Amino acid sequence: MKKNEFVCVLGPSGCGKSSLLHIIAGYVKPTTGTVHIDGTEHNKPDSKVGVVFQHANLFPWLSISGNIEFGLKMGKVRKAERKLRVKQYLQLVGLDHYASLLPHQLSGGMKQRAAIARTLATEPDIILLDEPFSALDALTRESMQQHMREIWRQTQKCLFFITHDVDEALLLASRIIIMHPSPGRIVQDFDNPLHLKFADESFEHIRSTREFAELRTFLFTQIASHIKE
Repeated sequence: MKKNEFVCVLGPSGCGKSSLLHIIAGYVKPTTGTVHIDGTEHNKPDSKVGVVFQHANLFPWLSISGNIEFGLKMGKVRKAERKLRVKQYLQLVGLDHYASLLPHQLSGGMKQRAAIARTLATEPDIILLDEPFSALDALTRESMQQHMREIWRQTQKCLFFITHDVDEALLLASRIIIMHPSPGRIVQDFDNPLHLKFADESFEHIRSTREFAELRTFLFTQIASHIKE
């Protein structure tokens, strides 16, 4: 992965997408090979890599601002700096008016935005996202995808995003990786041509293009091809 990349990983269940994410995060040691970040081997969790999971997993007894601040407290960031970062990332994810609420008072999409803000606040170099929108309804998911694109544009973080959704990958990714199972492996790795050509266009417009339709068909074919192997 390179700086400022938005990498989406596609593949059927059981192909090793989440296992790959856990290895990059340092939760699991690879059986062979090593992970390097900026030339240094990475084999355990640290502040360089942030993780957002499918469920927000917010602390129910803390306010939204308290949840975002939690990692900064653990990192012994000074109080004044903590307050500035909490405010910054609340605004970035559009939750600045909900800072004092508890998690149960938020919708599913808002909880996930809070989880993303919590991860961003610690300012990691790489953010890993394990199907963060898969539990959301279709309309909320669309909204979260738009939020995610804007967050990436503003922060220019390196994002590693696992999804089962071909459309999601095409709309968000600057680079797409396809995996197959038995054994889990990467079979395609390419830059998303839609990213540069339609970078400033709406999702609705991108979906209406011939290029989107052709790439969508190609990706479905590549993912389904493992059945014939």
